[in-house]
Amino acid sequence: MKFERSPYGKTATGESVDLFTLTNSTGSRVLLTNYGAILVSLEVPDRNGDRTNVTLGFDRLEGYLQRHPYFGATVGRFCNRIAKGSFVVDGKSYSLAINNGPNHLHGGLVGFDMKVWNAEELKNENSAGVRFTLLSPDGDEGYPGNLKVTADYVWDEESRLTIRFMATTDKTTPINLTNHAYFNLSGGKGGEIHDHVLRLSCSKYLAVDSGMIPTGALVDVSGTPMDFLQPKRIGQDIASLSATNGYDHCFVVDGTAGTMRGCAFVSDPRSGRAMEVRTTQPGVQLYTGNFLAGSESTGGFKQHEAFCLETQNFPDAPNRPEFPSSWLKPGAKHDQTTTYRFYVVK
Repeated sequence: MKFERSPYGKTATGESVDLFTLTNSTGSRVLLTNYGAILVSLEVPDRNGDRTNVTLGFDRLEGYLQRHPYFGATVGRFCNRIAKGSFVVDGKSYSLAINNGPNHLHGGLVGFDMKVWNAEELKNENSAGVRFTLLSPDGDEGYPGNLKVTADYVWDEESRLTIRFMATTDKTTPINLTNHAYFNLSGGKGGEIHDHVLRLSCSKYLAVDSGMIPTGALVDVSGTPMDFLQPKRIGQDIASLSATNGYDHCFVVDGTAGTMRGCAFVSDPRSGRAMEVRTTQPGVQLYTGNFLAGSESTGGFKQHEAFCLETQNFPDAPNRPEFPSSWLKPGAKHDQTTTYRFYVVK
C-alpha cells in the first residue's frame, strides 16, 4: 500500500489544502482532500483492466470551493433534511439555516463539506488511509454543543473503501453523517446511469411530502418503482418519478441497524465494474443526480449521469421520535461504518 500527501491549493482565506493519494498493489487508487474531507477520485479497472475514475468531481480545488452538488463530500452535522430547520432538545428550540425550500439540508450554509479538516496518515500492511478530524463549535450553523468529529477513510488491497464516522459532544445534538459520492461505474464521464443494474437490500422506503420531508410512514417497496429487491436497471421505472425527476428517496436497510450488513449491489454491464455496499446505518438515500444541470458548478455533468448511495440515519429524525434516534448525548459516541468494495464481473 502506498500513501502520498501533496499540496492541493489554498482556500479564499489562504488556508492550505492537501491532496492524499492511496494506492494498492494492483494500482487502483483513491484521492482525498482535507477540504470538506472530500473523496476526489476513485480509480478502478474495467473488465479489460483499464482504470478510470468512477466518481464525479473537479480536476482542481477551485471547483470544490464554489457551491457544488456535494461531490464526494463528508456531509454534516446532519445530512439530508430537517423540516423547517428546527428541532427541540431538552426543552429548548433551535433554528438552523433554511437552504432547501422551507427546510434545512446537509448541515446548512457552511456545512462540514466547506471546512478544512485536520488530517493524518492511517496505514498498516494491507491498507492505507486518512484520519480527518474537525471541531464543530457550539452554535455552528445553529447546532448545540461542541462536536468533535473523526472521519476515517481507508483503502485496502481488496479495493474496498471503508468510511468510519465517529463523534462526541458536550451537549445533546442531532448528528447524521454521510459521504456524498456520485458514482458512474462506466467512468466519471460515462453518460447516463440508466443501464446500471441495482439491487437494494431494502424492503421499505420512507414516504415523503412535497418538500421531501418524511411523513413517518414506512412503505413496502413491493409493486412500486422503489422495488430493487431483485436486480433491475436504475432507469427501468425512473420516468414514473416525475415529481422528483428521478430517485431521491431514503430506503430502510433490512436487518439490524448498528450491525454491518449488505445494503446495495450495483453493476455496469458496459464496463463490467461492480460495487458492493455494506453499512451499519439504518438507511440509504438513493439519488440519481436529478439536478445536475451540465453547468460549471456541476462540473459539466448532466441529469442522471451518476447515482449516490448515501448511507445515513433517516431524514428529519430529530423531529420523528419513532425513527432511529439521531441524538448524540454527552458521554456517548457516534460510530457508524460503511464499506464500498469494487470488483469486476466478467
